[in-house]
Amino acid sequence: MIILLNETKGYILSKFGGEFWDERYSKEEYVYGIKPNIYFKSQLDILKPGKILMLGEGEGRNAVYAAVKRWEVDAVDFSEIGKEKALKLANENSVTLNYNVTDLMEYKFKSDYYDAVGNIFLHLHPSVRSIVHPGILNALKKGGYLILEVFEKDQLLRTSGGPQNFEMLYSLEDLKSDFNKMKIHLLEKKIVKLEDGDHHKGEAVVLRLVAQKL
Repeated sequence: MIILLNETKGYILSKFGGEFWDERYSKEEYVYGIKPNIYFKSQLDILKPGKILMLGEGEGRNAVYAAVKRWEVDAVDFSEIGKEKALKLANENSVTLNYNVTDLMEYKFKSDYYDAVGNIFLHLHPSVRSIVHPGILNALKKGGYLILEVFEKDQLLRTSGGPQNFEMLYSLEDLKSDFNKMKIHLLEKKIVKLEDGDHHKGEAVVLRLVAQKL
């Protein structure tokens, strides 16, 4: 999920808005596959199941995995087709999701509610990030965890995924600043090999974060 600026609204729903993702998800196959993100899976498997919020969840592969692992899952995205495919995948796995289609600029985060938040390749313009990232902190219970993986700024010009917009890629300093009120358990820049469909395929530069609300 990618959100850009729009001068008239303060955020975009233009090139990378709902219509963009509806078109991408309109194929019968799952664009990024049906298996969970490897890093997300490795971190979620350590935690005791509870309530989790999945942001920019798209076709639902990570949300469904969490539900299979007995988490109570809320998911958010702004693609109706993404939601339809996520609910279909959930049904095939005999689990349920509470899936909300809305723009994150308008999303009302529940306060002190979640045991974990999953943020996997959700790229936001800094103006939107300044609203969403505090929302994540507010949504977590004390002791709750954020599991985040995003493309680092060195990903620019690589063809293995992510926005080709320097502002919308992340740095270690961005994450340190945005989540400085949390206890950082893991924060690393890493070169990985992605194999999650044609749009996330090949060598990529990512940032990985695990942080806990104090």
